[in-house]
Amino acid sequence: MARDHYTKEQTDALRRGAMHIIEILHTAGFEAYVVGGAVRDILMHRVPHDYDIVTAAKPDEVIAIVTKHGYTTPGVVGKSFGVVVVTTPEGYSYEVATFRSERYGADSHRPEEITYADTLEEDVMRRDFTVNGLAMDRYGNIIDYVGGRRDIKKQTLRTIGRAEERFQEDALRMFRACRFVGQLDMLPHREIIDGMAPNFDRVKGLSLERVRQELDRLMLTPAVAKGLDVLVQSRLAECSCRVNDNGHVTEVDILPELYHLVDLPQQPEFHAFDGWYHTLAAVAATRPDPIIRWGALLHDVGKGMPGVRGFHKGRITDRGHDMLGAKMARELLLRLRYPADMAERVSWLVANHMRFHFFAQHEEADPWKWMRKEAVSGKFRRSADLREAVLQQTEVCCADVIACGHPHASTDGTKAMGACLADIAGRLPIHTRDLAYGPELPKLLGPHTGEVLKTLLMQVRNGQTENTASALYHAAQRRLERLQQM
Repeated sequence: MARDHYTKEQTDALRRGAMHIIEILHTAGFEAYVVGGAVRDILMHRVPHDYDIVTAAKPDEVIAIVTKHGYTTPGVVGKSFGVVVVTTPEGYSYEVATFRSERYGADSHRPEEITYADTLEEDVMRRDFTVNGLAMDRYGNIIDYVGGRRDIKKQTLRTIGRAEERFQEDALRMFRACRFVGQLDMLPHREIIDGMAPNFDRVKGLSLERVRQELDRLMLTPAVAKGLDVLVQSRLAECSCRVNDNGHVTEVDILPELYHLVDLPQQPEFHAFDGWYHTLAAVAATRPDPIIRWGALLHDVGKGMPGVRGFHKGRITDRGHDMLGAKMARELLLRLRYPADMAERVSWLVANHMRFHFFAQHEEADPWKWMRKEAVSGKFRRSADLREAVLQQTEVCCADVIACGHPHASTDGTKAMGACLADIAGRLPIHTRDLAYGPELPKLLGPHTGEVLKTLLMQVRNGQTENTASALYHAAQRRLERLQQM
């Protein structure tokens, strides 16, 4: 079970396990503390799902002590890192790290040298943000060398020491700053923003995999709009990282497509915000699902682009932004090496969001005609896939309506159209596997099964035959008779 799905009883047991490890290390004569995110979450009245422990004991000493108390150590992360994974008899695991300090060099993320430290304070001072630099002893007392409690109270994200130096050491911390802003619903201290630009060249040394991991985590955070705003308005999104393909290193742009939306004017009677804040409001109005949030983030990415932005009778227009945006969405997601099916789905959401709004606003629009077109488009393998896409589109379009900023905007029509389209999609077969025939039909058709099923598929799509076992059987009988007469 994933730790974010632990029950209260399990999270209580997780905490007791951490405190017991600290107790037995202390009894053996070594300082030990819970450190980092768990302490931060406790102070923010959140439920920790991970407990990291630091101690004065060296890895071999940790192993010797905990194994005497029935714990196992299946994962030694590496003695050079001073980290031992300790697992309780109940199956809960903890990383127990020896106090350490780090020295950074040319690498944009990994320290060049790791050495053991003598004190908790030395260990804390190497960490990234003040809210992650808190420790807790075996009695529950909080140790704060860096002002983390103050910053939690002020809801401010601040680095330990000068931001420019922290980002110089590890460029990934800039992306982590964006993620923590979204995760903790904080505002970045001005020094964080100021410390980014001098280190943008360091981003080129980061791997795409590392950067994408931070993007993935950011996209699922509660205050995702805040984190994305830092990412884009700082210009961090316009940096490039690298991909190493069997020794061949290439630079990969991260998200330069987004900055043009900042301060992009929109027609006031339709939009209360500029292009970027409309986009942020749309993402904020979605649940934390990767495809839906990427769809919301990119739904208007084509606006303002050459060939799209125009004016008609003094009014701003962006005709074709949905089609251009779909192309841009597909290209950027594939560039970032997201799975092809994810890129295609997000691209479909962007391409069809304006059509969805048209159908929701015009009673004369024929939803069956649209869904039949999608059924034969080759974009969906099964009717369940089309139904899923329609439901995702509904969520993106509801967020789009909310993000227009009109105080009395309603999503009732959008939801009603989504329910209608989903019902049609669920009943409209895309593949012969979607036909609701019984085992007697292949027995009837024998060698003609494949050919007749394709005919039945077209008949059901066109409304000539119901998708029920009985109707399909009788239609198959008629088709078989015709084939036998030829």
